[in-house]
Amino acid sequence: MSLGLNYKTKEHIFDEKEVNGVPFLSYPMLEKTGIVNHGFSTRLGGVSKGPCATMNISTTRGDDPEAVRENQRRIAAAIGVKVENLTYTHQTHTTNVAIVTEKDRGKRFMETDGLVTNVPGICLVTFFADCVPLYFVDPGKKAIGLSHSGWRGTVHKMGKVTVETMTRAYGSDPADIYAAVGPSICQDCYEVSEDVIEEFRRHFDRELWPELFYPKENGKYQLNLWKANEAVLTEAGILKEHIAVTNVCTHCNPEILFSHRTTGDKRGNLSAFLALKE
Repeated sequence: MSLGLNYKTKEHIFDEKEVNGVPFLSYPMLEKTGIVNHGFSTRLGGVSKGPCATMNISTTRGDDPEAVRENQRRIAAAIGVKVENLTYTHQTHTTNVAIVTEKDRGKRFMETDGLVTNVPGICLVTFFADCVPLYFVDPGKKAIGLSHSGWRGTVHKMGKVTVETMTRAYGSDPADIYAAVGPSICQDCYEVSEDVIEEFRRHFDRELWPELFYPKENGKYQLNLWKANEAVLTEAGILKEHIAVTNVCTHCNPEILFSHRTTGDKRGNLSAFLALKE
């Protein structure tokens, strides 16, 4: 199948899948571990109306609750997890990472932007509309993590915090972890102000700056969250060959993916899903 996505490069990073009329993206690199069900939703394949049309599973967008429940059922079935096992973040651009145990199955974690677990069947779920999804799979320790990293999360190195949480909770060796940077806004589309760039100058080594941002004549900058998160994952000890970086921009694909830069608050949310197979 083809969703008609505009890819930034020709490199094969994603598989486009569709199950029972519900399309989603998956990473061959994560599939090859053999231990997870995972995916990244599009805005297609659901029943929501208006700005949330059609696949929105977020309860924070003013969407019809019954439509959200039906969408949750549809996407869970497509990815191969049980809807009652969906376990959610309620994100506030922190670097708070929760350790999800059996008793947390189906819970929503408030003021939390990252989740880790080693419990089979529990499906971690995070929400996006331009910010960066981060997937983590440790095949050796059979542990996973899923995080939301906007510019604030990125500058405070949410990816590294998630890896450190997996190391502390499950004994994960960063060199054994496979990580993926998910669909999010690309550098060409992400204009930011000087104050944001000052934060990146403070937290990232000077030699990385040319890759992370460049100035424009209007006094603004174009910021590369993909490269920044790749640098964070490498700093955390993940091997470069274990990192898959997106080539899909949310803002470049407004008919297929929700984007805050495109529509502002009048939108649904995209969702990332990651579960250890039962």
